Amino acid sequence: MAERTIDPELDLTLHRLIRASRGEIWKAWTDPSLLERWWVPAPTLARVEVLDVSPGGGFVTSMSEDGQEFVPHTDSVFLLVEEQRRLVFTNAVTSSWRPAAPQPVAITAEIMLDDHLDGTDYRVIVRHGDPADRARHEELGFFDGWGAVTAALATLVEGVAAS
Repeated sequence: MAERTIDPELDLTLHRLIRASRGEIWKAWTDPSLLERWWVPAPTLARVEVLDVSPGGGFVTSMSEDGQEFVPHTDSVFLLVEEQRRLVFTNAVTSSWRPAAPQPVAITAEIMLDDHLDGTDYRVIVRHGDPADRARHEELGFFDGWGAVTAALATLVEGVAAS
C-alpha cells in the first residue's frame, strides 16, 4: 500500500495518547452501545442506526439535543477496516451506496491505532476535497468537536482499562 501523506492544505489531524489498549478503543468504535456514549459532543445524545464495520458497510448515526427528537448526523460507508488497527470511512457515499453531497463538508476519515508503552497512539486524519472545504470544517470547530469526542472516547476506555 502506498505511503499515506498528510496535506496541510487539505487535511485536518488529531493525535492523542489514550491510556487503554487498542482492543478497548476498537470495541468503543465497533459496539453501538459504546459508540453512542462518545460519538457526539456532550450534552448532545447520539443514536447508532447502522454500524456494519466491514468494507462497504454502513455507518449511520443520528443526534438529539433533548433525547426525544433525533436528526440525521452521519450517513457514511466504511472503505477499509483493519481489525484493531485502522478504520476509514467517508460521507461522500451514503450507507445505501448513493453519491452524497453531505453538509457541511464531504470527508474521508482515517482512524489509526498503534501500540504505545502507555496505551495506544490514536491518530485521526480527516481528508477534504479542496482547501475551501478543509478551511470550512476547521472554522466550524473541527478541533473542538473532534477533540471533545476523542476526549470522551479516552475517558470511556481509560475508565475500563483502570477497572
